[in-house]
Amino acid sequence: QVQVGESGGGLVQAGGSMRLSCAATGRFFSRYGVGWFRQAPGKEREWVAIISGSGDSTDYAASVKGRFTISRDNAKDTVYLQMNTLKPDDTAVYYCAADRQYPLYSNEYDYWGLGTQVTVSS
Repeated sequence: QVQVGESGGGLVQAGGSMRLSCAATGRFFSRYGVGWFRQAPGKEREWVAIISGSGDSTDYAASVKGRFTISRDNAKDTVYLQMNTLKPDDTAVYYCAADRQYPLYSNEYDYWGLGTQVTVSS
């Protein structure tokens, strides 16, 4: 099994950029697909982006496609979420999650981080 933890959140102005990191501990991280999710106040958690264990396959929610990029460095056991052209609607707690199954778009991932707050000011 693995453990994952997010970092890189904070406050940014609309139109700005931010990179989130999801660092994993445990064995065989490259065998796990990873998803980024977010939850805004009063809303349900939604998936944002997913990446396969090898990094060869990715997918994005329509709301972030063209602005966000998910990538991974398996040598560092880390997955990244590069967020560009940020909007106030992107304000949320961002979570990463890992699972042996790919693709997985739901909340049914086995391993979750505690989340990192991203706030985009207008």
